[in-house]
Amino acid sequence: MELSIVDLAPIPEGGDAVDAFEGTVERAQQAERLGYSRFWVAEHHDFPDSIASTTPEVLIPHVAAKTSDIRVGSGTVLLNHYSPYKVAESFSVLDSLAPGRIDLGLGRATGNPTRDLALQMDRSQRRNPNDHAEKIEEVAKHLHGGFSAEHPFSGLELPAADDTKPETWVLGSSPSSAKIAGELGLPYCFAAFIRPGPAVRAFEVYREHFEPSPFDAGPAEPYGMLAVNATCAETDEEAARLRAATDASSRALRRGQVDQLPIRSVEDAIEYLGSVPEPTELPLEPGEWPRAISGSPETMAEILEDLTSQVGVDEVIIQNQIADPEDTLRSHELLAEAVGLESR
Repeated sequence: MELSIVDLAPIPEGGDAVDAFEGTVERAQQAERLGYSRFWVAEHHDFPDSIASTTPEVLIPHVAAKTSDIRVGSGTVLLNHYSPYKVAESFSVLDSLAPGRIDLGLGRATGNPTRDLALQMDRSQRRNPNDHAEKIEEVAKHLHGGFSAEHPFSGLELPAADDTKPETWVLGSSPSSAKIAGELGLPYCFAAFIRPGPAVRAFEVYREHFEPSPFDAGPAEPYGMLAVNATCAETDEEAARLRAATDASSRALRRGQVDQLPIRSVEDAIEYLGSVPEPTELPLEPGEWPRAISGSPETMAEILEDLTSQVGVDEVIIQNQIADPEDTLRSHELLAEAVGLESR
């Protein structure tokens, strides 16, 4: 099994964005040493007091410069806010700075209405919610020379490395995003930490609709990755206790209690929840996965094997919201041991 990480650049208690980005680099360097395949950074705009990863196109080259060979990418670029050409241009430059190491994860999301408005290119028009597939395809065509000779964009060139291109992914949490990925012939990552229920069906849809890209933008056969929120500790009980911060944050968001965020300690999380979370129990039935999983290395190895078998992929990307940065590093270390990663 291949294992990767998507990072939110959490701002530690009493710290600022400088501390957050230093933590991101530390986790990326550890991930590289431990044998993780990819290290992605998120685009997240709604919690500036707790999450600093707002601009993956800026953070990616910094992380790439501080590491040697791990792939670095976006999880995700929110394409609903941006020009496809500018995204392609930016990631072509990134691939030239770190040839063969850059992943471009493309998705969409809406959040705080004021921030969404501030991010829009053209505030005189309402956003078309149905153009997501077209925008992803346009990015891929810019990167891979996919426009026909008659298309007005066919003459546009990007600064690029001679032999490499960014690896372009579609990220989503529904069968509709899976269909887009399949029809465009791009690799697909399903965010089970957002909506775990449709995971199995999403990968079925992806494979049903997969057609190789006519301009070689993606793999020859379907290739998928599962994104999960996972916490690992020495025992199932300790892992569940550390998972409290994730469970509490998710509950606060579902209830619209954003005034309770950020939850910066396990103790505060347990107080908010009213009890310590129960360990994740196996088996995990299709369509009934929890949004966050936890366990000892032995338990996590069994859980991840079960989940990847259900959806038919061999790569998992880990997200978490563990309160203590040292516990996060330890969790990543134990997860690497759990699946048998080979350290570099």
